[in-house]
Amino acid sequence: MAAEISILICEDQTLMRQGLRTILELEPGMKVIGEAADGEEAVKRYQELHAEHHEPDIILMDIEMPHMNGVQATAALIKSSPEAHIIILTTFDYEDYVFDAIKAGAMGYLLKDVPATELMATIHKVHAGEPFIQPKIANKLLIEFGRQGRSPKAPSTLRTSPEEELSPREIEILKLLAEGASNRKIAERLVLAEGTVKNHVSNILSKLQLENRTQAAHLARERKLL
Repeated sequence: MAAEISILICEDQTLMRQGLRTILELEPGMKVIGEAADGEEAVKRYQELHAEHHEPDIILMDIEMPHMNGVQATAALIKSSPEAHIIILTTFDYEDYVFDAIKAGAMGYLLKDVPATELMATIHKVHAGEPFIQPKIANKLLIEFGRQGRSPKAPSTLRTSPEEELSPREIEILKLLAEGASNRKIAERLVLAEGTVKNHVSNILSKLQLENRTQAAHLARERKLL
C-alpha cells in the first residue's frame, strides 16, 4: 500500500480551511497534518513540522493572506526548503499572480472552483514531481504573454545541453529531482550527506541558470534525462 500523502493547508478563511480539511481527509491516501491562517504562520508551521521530521509532502497555499501573502510565503519556503512541493489554490487568476507564484517555486496553480477530483489529481501529480497549472489559467497566461510580446523564462531556453554542463553526480541528482525526491531522499538513495546534496542542488541551479527545483525538473524531463 502506498504511503499517505501528508498535506499542510495555508488558508486565511476558516470555513474554507475546514472544508478543505474535510474533503482531503475523506480521500483515501491523504492526511492533513497542519493548518496555517496566514503566510507567516505557514512558514513557521512548515519549519516546525520539518524539525519534527514530519514535513508535509504537499502545501496548499492561498494567495491573499494577511501578514505575508502566498507568493511571499512560497518564496520563503522554497528558499529554506527547496524540496517543498507547493500548490497555489486561490480565487485569483491574474497573470502577475500566476507568474510570480511559479517564479517563486510553486509547482501547481489551481482556482478554488475546481472540482474535488481535479484537486486530488493535481495533488498526486505534484507529489510525483510533475508541475501542473490549471489549463484555463495556463491558456490565459500564454495569451497575455503573447499579447505583451514577452514570455516567462522557461527552462528549455536556458541551456541546451545540461549533460555538458553537469558532472555525472549532478546529472544523477538532477534525475532524482525530476522524480520529485527531497534532499533527504536523494541523500538516502545515493548514500550522501544531506548537506552535500544541498550543495549539489545549488550548483545545478547555478550552472544551468535556473531559479528553483521546479525549473530543474522541467529541464530534466524536456531533455529526457529520466
